[in-house]
Amino acid sequence: MDTYDFSIQTLGTARIPSPIALSRSEGDFIANYVNDDEYVLYDLNVKGKRKIPDTERGLMERSGPRDCIYFDPSKVHAGIVTCGGLCPGLNDVIRSIVMTLWYDYGVRRISGYKFGFRGLLPQYRLSSLELTPDVVAEAPRTGGTMLGSSRGGGERSPEIVDSIGRMNLSMLFVIGGDGSQKAALRIAEELGRRELKASVIGIPKTIDNDLSFIQKSFGFETAVAKAVEAVTGAHVEAHDAVNGIALVKLMGRDSGFITAYTALGTNDVNYVLVPEVPFDLEGKYGLLSELKKRLETRNHALIVVAEGAGQDLLPATQTELDASGNRKLGDIGLFLRDAIARYFRQEGIEINLKYIDPSYIIRSTPANPTDTIYCTRLGANAVHAAMTGRTSMIVSLLNDQFVHVPTRLAVSRRNRIDPESPLWRDVVESTGQPKLMKNS
Repeated sequence: MDTYDFSIQTLGTARIPSPIALSRSEGDFIANYVNDDEYVLYDLNVKGKRKIPDTERGLMERSGPRDCIYFDPSKVHAGIVTCGGLCPGLNDVIRSIVMTLWYDYGVRRISGYKFGFRGLLPQYRLSSLELTPDVVAEAPRTGGTMLGSSRGGGERSPEIVDSIGRMNLSMLFVIGGDGSQKAALRIAEELGRRELKASVIGIPKTIDNDLSFIQKSFGFETAVAKAVEAVTGAHVEAHDAVNGIALVKLMGRDSGFITAYTALGTNDVNYVLVPEVPFDLEGKYGLLSELKKRLETRNHALIVVAEGAGQDLLPATQTELDASGNRKLGDIGLFLRDAIARYFRQEGIEINLKYIDPSYIIRSTPANPTDTIYCTRLGANAVHAAMTGRTSMIVSLLNDQFVHVPTRLAVSRRNRIDPESPLWRDVVESTGQPKLMKNS
C-alpha cells in the first residue's frame, strides 16, 4: 500500500481570533469550528483481514473554518485568477470566494486578475477588476469566467512574485488544472525563498477529472450531463438511418472519465475509446472489423471517443507543446471519421456516418445545480484555508469529505482510468464491446 505525506505548509502560527461566530462544543445547534487535529483517512480499502494502522492509510487535514486565523482581515488583499481552458462552474467558484471573504471575514480588498497569469505580468498591461458581492452576484448565470482565462504565463514565477509583492497581495487563489497548479506551486516556492508571507491556494479545475487525490473536479458532472445530451442525439441519428454510424468526440486528453461516464449515463453507446485502453483499427479484432459485425446484426452503431485516445494510430507523432506545456494531440475524431468512411467504401457497404464534436459547447455551459453546490463549498473552504495561513495546497473532496491536499501531491501524477477497475468493467458490460480490441 502506498503511503503519502499529507502535511500542509503554513506561513506561521494562527493567533488572531476568527470573526466567524461558530461553536466549540457539540449539541448547541450551532456549527462548529474545525480543529487542527481533525483528519480524514485517504485509503478506506482493506485487503484481507489485516488491520492497517491509520498512519499507513494517510491522514488528510479536514477543511473548514478554524477558531484562530493568521491574517488580519482588515489588512488582507486577496487575488483570484482563472487559468487554462474553460469549465462549467468557474464563475460559481469566484462568487463563493468573494462572498466568503467579504461576509465571513470582512475582507474588503479583493482583486480579480484577467486572463489567468497574464493578469499578473506587467507586459500585458491588463487592468484588475475590483470584486465585491454586487459585482459577482449574477456571474454564475452565465458560463465561462468573468475574469477571462488563458494558458501559459505560470512558468514566469519570479515576475509573478514581483507583482504579488508590488500589489501587497496576502493570498492568491488559483483556479485551474494540472498545469496551473504546477505554476501555483512554483509561485508559492518563490514566495518562500523571498520570505514573503502570501498564501497560494488552488481550486482544482480540470474538466477531464485528471488531478490526483481528488474525488471529482468541479464542472465534471455538468460536462457529463451535456455530453449525454449530445450522445443521445447522435444515437437517434444512427438508429434511424440505414447502416447508421454516429461518432462523437469528447474531451479527455490523458483520462477518459467524461467518455466513460457519458456512456454509462446513456446506455446507448456501443464502443467507448479512451486513452487508457489501446485498440487496433485494422485486423480481425480491430475496431473496423467489430463495427462491420455490429452493422450486420444491428444496422447501427454509436462510438464515443476521448480526444486523447488512439494517438498511436495517427500518421505522425505529435511533439509540439501548447502554452500550458501539454503535448498537442492529433485529431482522433477526424482520423476515425475518415478511416471508417474509407473502410466501408472499400467493402462496398453503404453507411450513413455522422461525426459530432460538442467539446466547446460542453466547456462553456453554466454549471448545473450539483456542480454549483460543489463550487460554492470549494470556494468557501479555500478561503478558510487561506485565512489560517495555509499555502501550497489545494482544496479537495475525497471520500465525500472536504480536505486539504499538498499541491505537490496533486500534480505528482495524473488521475486515469484503471482498465482493470470496476468502472471500466461496468463500461464494457454496458456497451457490450469486446474487452480488448487488439490483434495481439
